[in-house]
Amino acid sequence: MDAQEKCMQVVDEVIRTVRNVAQTEVMPRFLRVGKTRKDDGSLFTEADLGCQQALQRDLPQILPHPVLGEEMTREEQDALWAANPDGLWVVDPIDGTTNFVNGLPYFAISVALMVNGISELGVIYNPVADEMFYARRGKGAYLNGNRLPLKTTRNSMGDAIAAVEIKYLRSGKLAARMNSVAPFGSQRSMGSSTLDWCFLAAGRYDLYLHGGQRLWDYAAGAVILEEAGGRIASLNTDDYWADTLWKRSVIAALDPELFGHWHRWVRANQ
Repeated sequence: MDAQEKCMQVVDEVIRTVRNVAQTEVMPRFLRVGKTRKDDGSLFTEADLGCQQALQRDLPQILPHPVLGEEMTREEQDALWAANPDGLWVVDPIDGTTNFVNGLPYFAISVALMVNGISELGVIYNPVADEMFYARRGKGAYLNGNRLPLKTTRNSMGDAIAAVEIKYLRSGKLAARMNSVAPFGSQRSMGSSTLDWCFLAAGRYDLYLHGGQRLWDYAAGAVILEEAGGRIASLNTDDYWADTLWKRSVIAALDPELFGHWHRWVRANQ
């Protein structure tokens, strides 16, 4: 087996693991699980915990790296990140928990493998739609075996669909301008950052803006978008992977020309 085959074998094993965990830990609890709130106010369910525990058990059997998950303390996350630059699984057991507990079929399981602060592999699965998005750096991005992006025609800026999360924008000016004079055609905010990345990579969205994502929100999605040909920066720097680790903003577009227009507009209106 050559190096490329080994790379894709790892991806296939992660896909099988994620699909199995969705079937055993997540979907049996959909519409049937109670919710609690963590100290930061975010929702938490037994499904989140069961999914994370299963991924912590199974992923190191594919590649022997520890697992950093959303449902850990910040101290545990800091320690894992500092001790494992040569390889770390980063997981979000359910991204879109509010959607999950309210019966909205827009949530996902997200898994990334990060090496030296950069994602090398990303797998994101929406179990309701049975859509498996995945990428290995240098090997392309896919949805259920189909190369991304799915859409080959490009919208103009005036027709573009933008995924924008207004709530996390630090600048009141930027939020106000987004609501009044934004250059795109239509705006969406569906409650799952990981799926936003995937929809952009697929060509379902054209533009993306988020004021501050957690590590597990962007780790898998960013590499999927890059492997689909998309462009990314943050509100602070054009070197996306060098920005703040635990809360990172994103300016992104699938098409490079649209990215240029979008990037200039966002930076000018901060």
